[in-house]
Amino acid sequence: MRPPVARTWGRRGLTPVVRVPGRREGRASVAALACYRPGRRSRLIYRIHRYRRRKDEAASFTWCDYRDLVVMAHVQLGAPIVLVWDNLNRHICPEMRRFIADNGDWLRVFQLPSYAPDLNPVEGIWSLLNRGLANLAAASLDHLVRVIKRGLKKVQYRPYLIDGCLAGTGLVLKPP
Repeated sequence: MRPPVARTWGRRGLTPVVRVPGRREGRASVAALACYRPGRRSRLIYRIHRYRRRKDEAASFTWCDYRDLVVMAHVQLGAPIVLVWDNLNRHICPEMRRFIADNGDWLRVFQLPSYAPDLNPVEGIWSLLNRGLANLAAASLDHLVRVIKRGLKKVQYRPYLIDGCLAGTGLVLKPP
């Protein structure tokens, strides 16, 4: 995640500039699932990927990482999963399609239309997370990851925020 731009106070005529150290140290990526089930509290399951610019290291999540996230969610929830995904290339690669077909007894996937972030409840989670990172100047990649984890934990322990992200999409959860 890159540092977000936010407003701050400063002396008249002098624009405050915050230097962000460790710019070349690496980056952090986050993948999350907002889990909804009628009659149960909403849950947020996430994984963080650190890229430290080392040789033979994946720069972002691979399809295997997304597969492991879905399997972990299935184990934690103990129920079949209906997954609503955007059209990220890792979500629609042949290996992922094969995994989805092989696990059709507990996994059903619906693809969102292209350019439809307003239908994705996880986009609301990212909005909540970015509010907490507004004026952060992380000293290192580890510091950034700690702040991200703390922000996601705050959302995890407040299921009404996760419910609000679903309400923000205009989608309705109806029991079968």
